[in-house]
Amino acid sequence: MSFTIYARMKKLGKQKNEDLKSVPFLLDQKPKTLKDLLTSLTELLVKEYTERKDEGQILSFLTKEEIKDQASRGKISFGLRGGGDADIKEAVKNTIQCFEDGIYRVFAGEEELTELTDEIPWTNDLVFTFIRLTMLSGW
Repeated sequence: MSFTIYARMKKLGKQKNEDLKSVPFLLDQKPKTLKDLLTSLTELLVKEYTERKDEGQILSFLTKEEIKDQASRGKISFGLRGGGDADIKEAVKNTIQCFEDGIYRVFAGEEELTELTDEIPWTNDLVFTFIRLTMLSGW
């Protein structure tokens, strides 16, 4: 059974609220806690990266809309910086460590999830927002 969630990402000082677009992610199961959510998203994104890499397409193509949006922020990029192998366990460990170190915050709707053990307050239209708080974290 798969489960779709919606998430958006924001870098402080880089985007206006109206620029944030929700992106669907298809997970294997419905996460119960913040740690489950972070683990599932990380595993999914590493798997997608590996599939693109194995197909010879590490960089995704940008649409005209994405180019225009990125140009308005002053930088156009594909978001990837290399083609090395990704280790799922290390990626999950890094994701959790970055959360614990305060590099990003996670909101479920308007509610901030502050602990890895926080249960997710599921509603029909729940959108997660990830906010990067430091300029050196790389996304």
